[in-house]
Amino acid sequence: MRGWGPPGRSAASPSAPASPAGRYPAPRRAPLWTCLLLCAALRTLLASPSNEVNLLDSRTVMGDLGWIAFPKNGWEEIGEVDENYAPIHTYQVCKVMEQNQNNWLLTSWISNEGASRIFIELKFTLRDCNSLPGGLGTCKETFNMYYFESDDEHGRNIKENQYIKIDTIAADESFTELDLGDRVMKLNTEVRDVGPLSKAGFYLAFQDLGACIALVSVRVYYKRCPSVVRHLAVFPDTITGADSSQLLEVAGSCVNHSVTEEPPRMHCSAEGEWLVPIGKCMCKAGYEEKNGTCQVCRPGFFKASPHSQSCSKCPPHSYTQEEASTSCVCEKDYFRRESDPPTMACTTPSPITNVKKGKIAKNSISLSWQEPDRPNGIILEYEIKYFEKDQETSYTIIKSKETTMTAEGLKPASVYVFQIRARTAAGYGVFSRRFEFETIPVSVAASSDQSQIPIIAVSVTVGVILLAVVMGFLLSGSCCECGCGRASSLCAVAHPSLIWRCGYSKAKQDPEEEKMHFHNGHIKLPGVRTYIDPHTYEDPNQAVHEFAKEIEASCITIERVIGAGEFGEVCSGRLKLPGKRELPVAIKTLKVGYTEKQRRDFLGEASIMGQFDHPNIIHLEGVVTKSKPVMIVTEYMENGSLDTFLKKNDGQFTVIQLVGMLRGIAAGMKYLSDMGYVHRDLAARNILINSNLVCKVSDFGLSRVLEDDPEAAYTTRGGKIPIRWTAPEAIAFRKFTSASDVWSYGIVMWEVVSYGERPYWEMTNQDVIKAVEEGYRLPSPMDCPAALYQLMLDCWQKDRNSRPKFDEIVNMLDKLIRNPSSLKTLVNASSRVSTLLAEHGSLGSGAYRSVGEWLEAIKMGRYTEIFMENGYSSMDAVAQVTLE
Repeated sequence: MRGWGPPGRSAASPSAPASPAGRYPAPRRAPLWTCLLLCAALRTLLASPSNEVNLLDSRTVMGDLGWIAFPKNGWEEIGEVDENYAPIHTYQVCKVMEQNQNNWLLTSWISNEGASRIFIELKFTLRDCNSLPGGLGTCKETFNMYYFESDDEHGRNIKENQYIKIDTIAADESFTELDLGDRVMKLNTEVRDVGPLSKAGFYLAFQDLGACIALVSVRVYYKRCPSVVRHLAVFPDTITGADSSQLLEVAGSCVNHSVTEEPPRMHCSAEGEWLVPIGKCMCKAGYEEKNGTCQVCRPGFFKASPHSQSCSKCPPHSYTQEEASTSCVCEKDYFRRESDPPTMACTTPSPITNVKKGKIAKNSISLSWQEPDRPNGIILEYEIKYFEKDQETSYTIIKSKETTMTAEGLKPASVYVFQIRARTAAGYGVFSRRFEFETIPVSVAASSDQSQIPIIAVSVTVGVILLAVVMGFLLSGSCCECGCGRASSLCAVAHPSLIWRCGYSKAKQDPEEEKMHFHNGHIKLPGVRTYIDPHTYEDPNQAVHEFAKEIEASCITIERVIGAGEFGEVCSGRLKLPGKRELPVAIKTLKVGYTEKQRRDFLGEASIMGQFDHPNIIHLEGVVTKSKPVMIVTEYMENGSLDTFLKKNDGQFTVIQLVGMLRGIAAGMKYLSDMGYVHRDLAARNILINSNLVCKVSDFGLSRVLEDDPEAAYTTRGGKIPIRWTAPEAIAFRKFTSASDVWSYGIVMWEVVSYGERPYWEMTNQDVIKAVEEGYRLPSPMDCPAALYQLMLDCWQKDRNSRPKFDEIVNMLDKLIRNPSSLKTLVNASSRVSTLLAEHGSLGSGAYRSVGEWLEAIKMGRYTEIFMENGYSSMDAVAQVTLE
């Protein structure tokens, strides 16, 4: 094998000469076709993208490239200059008239700068062999590219077979003599990648085996994620990984004057793009975010917490003359109590406004009052000033720690003026307005004392009479409760309002029956929890805050993206509330740039979910609405949606386990039904399942109001009606009730027992509607207990009043679980085969062409050989299958 040795080798094995002057053949004037090529190439060369870092670009090298040709009369360097007289390096070879060509061109050593995956972009032209004179059987239209890794610049002089081939390069466009005449050149661009690299650098080599080529430019580069500032965190230039699908996690650094509660991270993709941001930085107190940096709050403005979005103007009667203020100082004679937030205005102590008189005698007046609405701190004591009217210069002051006082030693039949003020640590507030009260005259006081004796006597007499009436009522109570005979007249005397109770048993009466409590315009019976539609609120935010707990964003840690929802990403993470243990949670986020309607719709689901509290209903932990992104936080269900989980675990569960899943779903739906809530989108895809196989009803986002347009019969504001799961009356007449949810539950039962099979297979929605209306029902799944299939059929009764209620379904499933032997009887196999053949075959996508095709459709494809071996090779034979 030929090779490239150290300086001094013979011409048969040439290498780079020792002296630079004799290193290359002298550049010579380029032929016409090369000049035309260069003009065309220069018009197409563009700047590299920002995420690409050049290791070599032959277009930009001003001096020698330092490349070696072997043999020397093979590849030739063609010197040319552009319009700015800058040198252009072009290599060409065209030995198509000679036999056995093997021409190599070797680059100088190229450092990879730490990159483990590099890209080579070649721009070249290649002549069409058919355009050359005839008889050139050795003419090629391809060339080869190789590389060799080395830690230093002394690795070029090695044997050819030590180079590793990258690829054979072919031209998409080739030129002919005619193209030269028209002065039109066809430039090719090819890009190849190499990796993973393990050494500090490498050489490239180009091998020609008899083609007519001009290599216009060679650009070697690697990709990186360029330095960027996101969420106030700086992420450095990051070289992409060696694997084309690799994501590199990169830690960010908070910009100046910013802090973080969760270290910011992003992921660098193989294409040089930043993805999946996690965590963020926040401008610390006294600084606000502007243009990706934290800028100081100006004098007169403040920011109290990193969680605040921007600097705020000092509230009324407060000021700051410093930059980076975290609070404002109250003006003189204005105060703010310690518990007030920094955003609260400073005020003077609020006056007492509500003073009421108590007992008034000839020599005393008793008063009471309410604490001021804004006392500006803890009230230490009250100061009561009073004086006789028109005698203001002579007054008395009493101090009290209570909100009551009695002024004694007053003159009878005299008017007194009272004023009260409060004292806190900030000082005294202003006195209240004047309140005037008059003591009673002596004569009135005396007569009042004399009148007390008959009043007491009368009171005792009335008390005795009332006691007798009550005793009589208690003794005669049975007549009021139990009959309407002779005793009814006595009942009328004792308690006329009870006459209407006659004829009703005592057990049926409830004193709470006549009471109705109102909540936001909705009537609620005592002891019965009722679902409240959040759409009835004029302000949707009120519904969110009433039914969903607000969570501080700092309590949430986002770990990874697990999916995408209608409004944004769905992530898994952790929730750590103060004083509670850390919980795994699922987090739905509202994407950036949302409209107010999207925000209302997004939080509407939380307003619904927050009203439910049941072990088989997905639990809402809370919402984040006071910072961005807006989030809904729920419990985390490890196994995801039920339909996907069942498909992944086909045939892996016992019948009792499947019935247990169905029982949990039914219990959750019973709870919703008792609450007066109609789900309308009950399907296995909307059931979540955890690691303990507990199923929970979820997805409460479907709009509960249908469009009025009759042409949109199958559309709601929340999307299309799920035809395959929806009761016929709900499709036809928009009658959504708990009974229509029962129909959907029957479809869910079928999905569970068939391990996630699609209901009605590949039938169109219109075919499903027509078939169900004509009485068609889904056939029993494989190995389905007869009791379960009968319950499915009960749920699919056309008359909605004939369908079981959810409490009945729960009771029935409980009985089956307590008596497992009742699940051993399966649906008759022969009737199932004929049903599938006759019904599914004709109502589906047409009659089946073979037994194998039919078995695949009903998930029995693995039995094809057995059918064939036993003589069932046609659909006619299959139709004759019996139980025996």
